[in-house]
Amino acid sequence: MKTDSTGQPLPLRHIPQRTCVACREVKPKRQLIRLVYGVDGTVDIDPSGKKAGRGAYLCYSSDCWEKGLKKSKLEHVLRGRVNAESWTGLLESGKRLCSDDKGNDSC
Repeated sequence: MKTDSTGQPLPLRHIPQRTCVACREVKPKRQLIRLVYGVDGTVDIDPSGKKAGRGAYLCYSSDCWEKGLKKSKLEHVLRGRVNAESWTGLLESGKRLCSDDKGNDSC
């Protein structure tokens, strides 16, 4: 446990928790990928987690990407229509993220 200069223990830092829309598992926010439905009607990956718009979170698991990117499920969670251009971009990004993470056990 960390202590300050007087030897008093420091309070534990709050870690934000989010739920994966596919597997419904609660994880720290940094371990999930945020998808954001922007004001212009597009859906993008938000690596910073700070873009304006309605957000949804997915694990880095390829299974979660397959389940979460079912069109009706994602549109329901984001409360909006996903256009075809955004849809193909999300599918490609999901494949790339999971293929880049081959050393990781999740994909």
